[in-house]
Amino acid sequence: MSKHDMSGGELEPIEKASLDELQALQLQRMKWSLQHAYDNVPHYKQKFDDAGVHPNDLSQLSDLAKFPYTTKKDLRDTYPFGMFATPMRDVVRIHASSGTTGKPTVVGYTKNDIAMWANMMARSLRACGGTPDDIILNSYGYGLFTGGLGAHYGGECLGAAVIPMSGGQTEKQVQLIQDFKPTIIMATPSYMLTIADEMVKQGLKANETSLRVGIFGAEPWTNEMRKEIEERLGLDAVDIYGLSEVMGPGVACECVETKDGPHIWEDHFFPEIIHPETGEVLPDGEMGELVFTSLSKEALPIIRYRTRDLTRLLPGTARSMRRMEKITGRSDDMLIIRGVNVFPTQIEEILLKNPNLCAQYQLQVSREGHLDKLDVYVEIRSDLSENIGEIKRNEIGAEMQRQIKVLVGVTADVHVVETDKVERTLVGKARRVIDRRSK
Repeated sequence: MSKHDMSGGELEPIEKASLDELQALQLQRMKWSLQHAYDNVPHYKQKFDDAGVHPNDLSQLSDLAKFPYTTKKDLRDTYPFGMFATPMRDVVRIHASSGTTGKPTVVGYTKNDIAMWANMMARSLRACGGTPDDIILNSYGYGLFTGGLGAHYGGECLGAAVIPMSGGQTEKQVQLIQDFKPTIIMATPSYMLTIADEMVKQGLKANETSLRVGIFGAEPWTNEMRKEIEERLGLDAVDIYGLSEVMGPGVACECVETKDGPHIWEDHFFPEIIHPETGEVLPDGEMGELVFTSLSKEALPIIRYRTRDLTRLLPGTARSMRRMEKITGRSDDMLIIRGVNVFPTQIEEILLKNPNLCAQYQLQVSREGHLDKLDVYVEIRSDLSENIGEIKRNEIGAEMQRQIKVLVGVTADVHVVETDKVERTLVGKARRVIDRRSK
């Protein structure tokens, strides 16, 4: 038995079903979902009618391409409850996005939706090696953000013991890890590194805790960051994917035995990859924007939702359902600096290949005269901070600047700073980019 053979029970039959079986179920559920949206959401009826399509036009899965896309704008235009397909008396939970870029996007759940979500999160936890014997420290934020309660219900559904810590209070997080001895932690990857820094500050060995598995999501992170987390904390770092408009966390999840990209739970969420500019559906294996159609959601059916996440679809490995490659960036958070397309994750990969640097970094974009200026702030690893002086930091910065120019094609001033000098987030997602250019 390998050290990763820790599943919380037998796989569900659908997780290892044949392609024919899966596609038959998908077609049946897709027909229901399209009809449900058309009959119960006036906004969808209008969109379908305007596009000249009807749910009856779906006779095979590829016919989905005939239907119009849904975007964040649709959800904002119908704010707050205009996309709900069930009466409010059937809605038992309401979540909303942070609303940092305008009105928040509001999502609702029926009792059946919550049960499905809990099951998908439990399936995800089991894929990560979780069992009913585990103690889960849930450091995702509770509240309107879907992460906290989504992970919480999944842990309970699995039968594990869940500690509802939420984000922040880093010293207390470290204390609970020492005292309660959790075996699984769920957090954003940037916050996990903040916890590791706090352990070092307290003189603790971060790689000698009870933690066996870390399940990280809610922000893009690279395999280089995975390597750093695993080395610093001595655990398996596994990627989980989700977004509130489609459900929340647990739309897709990696399997701990392969760690080769999240398997999409295709019996409930049908994925497509499209060209970000033309909207053309691309074949599996090609890079593009990820689009989801919900197959079983009652309160908020979502049809061809443009996630803006860039990835590609890959064949299943540990499960028969398809995988998505790790998210490399978003079609709408791409920076254009002096005509060069730049994703923060491209720079992150370069920084983390240097063994002296950690994954706490921030990109600051400003304008000098008519030219864009990119400043990259990155921290020295906390265990090396006292031993690396200013001269050495400048040398590292110059080398990182050279590599960014060669590999990304943009000139950046790289500032290698001491531990704790880069802005931290107490909860939720790291603020990786500050763009000070006038829009």
